[in-house]
Amino acid sequence: MKLWVFAIVFLVLLAFGVGPRLLAPLRRLKPGPLGWFALWLAGLWVILRYGFVVPVPRSVAHIYLGIATLALLALTTSDREHLERARRPLVAFMTERRFMPYLLAVVIALPTLVMANLYFGLTAPPTEPAFGRTIHPEPPDSVTVHDQTVNLVTATNPFRHLEKDDPEAFAAHVAEGRRVYYSNCFFCHGDTMRADGIYAEYLNPIPTNFTSAGTIEQLQESFLFWRISKGGPGMPPAGAPWDSAMPAWEQFLSEDEMWDVILYLYDFTDRRPRAREEKGGEE
Repeated sequence: MKLWVFAIVFLVLLAFGVGPRLLAPLRRLKPGPLGWFALWLAGLWVILRYGFVVPVPRSVAHIYLGIATLALLALTTSDREHLERARRPLVAFMTERRFMPYLLAVVIALPTLVMANLYFGLTAPPTEPAFGRTIHPEPPDSVTVHDQTVNLVTATNPFRHLEKDDPEAFAAHVAEGRRVYYSNCFFCHGDTMRADGIYAEYLNPIPTNFTSAGTIEQLQESFLFWRISKGGPGMPPAGAPWDSAMPAWEQFLSEDEMWDVILYLYDFTDRRPRAREEKGGEE
């Protein structure tokens, strides 16, 4: 997170809010409801575009901007006074003769910009990636999660043995994993784990389809623990360029919850995790 970007946005908004009240020459710059609407959206866009070390995926930024637009519209129309203050300059802009040249410029510019964006998007020549990307990059030897070091070379799901030793306890962990999944993961990965969640079509790349052959059955559970805990921000250089929107779930889930949801992924898809390779190359 780049705090200086947040600070600049905050100071600009503060200047527009306080400046016109303190300095008479700035009173003409006091924004109305439409002005604040534009300032808040612009500030949010700057934060999403420049405020984070790990770039926010464009698809995610569009989702946040859409939610913010709806929230600002609700605020602007929350009472008659706000609505009237927002409506008055719009009506004046569209009806008064003194604004006619500006209105004509807007009427011409908006469809022109839309058509130009479509044209350049459709005619952009295909380009090769700067370098190859590994779909399943090699994990690090260890990761630190919740101040605990997890050796990914030797780590195993601490609840997997219950599948044989205590089926009832194992079923309880799978049920907990189901709760975790539908509280956090299904929005993108979907009810059936086919990457068809309500947000999936807005993400690029789309989420992983866990039911696809050759996906999680080729991975050890420690690999999934690494990817879930570190998310898109934890993708190593070998996996770049990577624009995954998946958060680092270690910030929201406990270690047990992450291991539980891994159990549920394999249980739901009727897959088995890849066995750990023993010395000599046999599994």
